[in-house]
Amino acid sequence: MSGWDDRQEGPLRLGPLLRYVDATSATIWVETAEAAEVRVEAGDVSAAARTFRAHDHHYALVEVTGLPEGTATPYRVLVDGTQVWPDEQDPAFAEFPPPVIPTLRPGKPLRMAFGSCRVSVSHDREGTEAFGVDALRAYALRMAGLTGEPGHWPDLVVFLGDQVYADDTSPLMKEFIKARRDPEQPPWTELKDFQEYAHLYRLAWSDPANRWLLSTLPSAMIFDDHDIRDDWNTSHDWRREMEATDWWHERVVSGLGSYWVYQHLGNLGPQDRAEDRLWQRIATHDGPVELDVTDELDRLADDADQRPETYRWSFSRDFDTQARLVVVDSRAARVLQPDRRSMLDPGEVAWLDERLRGDVDHLLIGTSLPVLLAPALHHAEALSEALAQKRFGSLLGRFGEWVRTTADLEHWAAFQEGFTDVGRMTVEVASGQRGRTPRSVTFLSGDVHHSYVAEAWADPATGATLESAVVQATCSPIRNPLPAFMKGFLKVAALGRARPTGRLLAGRVPRSPLRWEVTQGPWYDNNLAVLELQEQQLHFTWARGVVDGERYDRARLERVATVDVPLGERSRVRR
Repeated sequence: MSGWDDRQEGPLRLGPLLRYVDATSATIWVETAEAAEVRVEAGDVSAAARTFRAHDHHYALVEVTGLPEGTATPYRVLVDGTQVWPDEQDPAFAEFPPPVIPTLRPGKPLRMAFGSCRVSVSHDREGTEAFGVDALRAYALRMAGLTGEPGHWPDLVVFLGDQVYADDTSPLMKEFIKARRDPEQPPWTELKDFQEYAHLYRLAWSDPANRWLLSTLPSAMIFDDHDIRDDWNTSHDWRREMEATDWWHERVVSGLGSYWVYQHLGNLGPQDRAEDRLWQRIATHDGPVELDVTDELDRLADDADQRPETYRWSFSRDFDTQARLVVVDSRAARVLQPDRRSMLDPGEVAWLDERLRGDVDHLLIGTSLPVLLAPALHHAEALSEALAQKRFGSLLGRFGEWVRTTADLEHWAAFQEGFTDVGRMTVEVASGQRGRTPRSVTFLSGDVHHSYVAEAWADPATGATLESAVVQATCSPIRNPLPAFMKGFLKVAALGRARPTGRLLAGRVPRSPLRWEVTQGPWYDNNLAVLELQEQQLHFTWARGVVDGERYDRARLERVATVDVPLGERSRVRR
């Protein structure tokens, strides 16, 4: 695909994306050029769905059931009876193996890839020199067997935010914008509406290697700020400034609406889809004309922005009794009142409280923003919130707001109420106060454009002894490297241990139930990480793409780091 030309090459516009998969079922998402019936055939089973329409685009989510457990079943996608995937007419896909649906095998140790922050730029010399090698694409080439032995595939990949950049657009996206409106007028070369979001997703997911990967590796996703705009929901002042513009409302409604279609819908398992009103409206429609959900989708997005309690973007799923994955919205559900701030509103806290329980071997918590930051950075963000909330006096309030907005200090540490809520739940579940103690509690995160591992223990004041390993594993970016001048600062920030509040903050922020230290890293490569739940340890690897010579189209995968976190009965108390 070149330039901004948006002509259709065939009936399949984008996809297929393999989304929620369990032991016997799978959901496959597509965007088509026109209203159509989409059929998926996998071995002896098949399923079909009619498309629905949103903003003159056509989508389908096909629910395939009756698949055999623990198998990789080749499949094909047909649009109105014509096979569109695998695309046997396009030479760009000739080297790739047939797409498969890999169902889960109960009891098999879970293997999960994760990462965040991936820009959609070219994979040639120019794009690589500017943004480095796309680690996801290098992983796809390895999985396809084009740059070495594929090895063991993950059971799924979890994308932890910034799947698309709506505010920092690529040259191709800028061309598309320029062809339809004046980029000298607000919102300039940032995204304006649903049509531009649809084109941005197409740029992000159309490269042949990544498109093949997304068609054969199940995925889950959660947004972060750049999916909407940098610093999204930093503070009350930030929201007030955005809402005073004449372009923000359309932007946020389009961003959340397109997120529901392109990302969120595929996160949901059968039970969650059954409870989603908009999806049930689509699934039960039996009229002769394609259902247009444009108005309903816009209302859902508008309500979710203005009244976050009306819709939940967080989701969770169990992998039998082996693991529970809880993916937390750390952007849209924030409380940003002048006199009260929290990362999560009361409904979201209650939802999370129900799911951060024991009785599983491993509790995995996906959140785009790291819960456990480098110690110095954590205390700097907590200080910025205390300043902005005038806990050091009203004269420093405006200075604190300027600091946290200018320096992007808006992680969990800058929302101490939500941070201590999650810390308390973590201590309780890891010390056996919430059912059978898991062997591990692991936070999986992105956002910060470097990767590291931190290990935590209970603050002695809690009186708790943690029997679970408590770990923060961060993988960022997939493709958007950190500016060089930041690397030295972050290396220093990772030193030492995070105390309950720090002496300066004592009495001005809640006392943290957790202490922690960075035990491995930081690493600054474009990375994709993989976690494997092994019998005696959590086994992590980080891998990057490397170009040999001029072979930009054949980046090979190279391991950056391996980290093993032992499991067992050893006490997790430190002083």
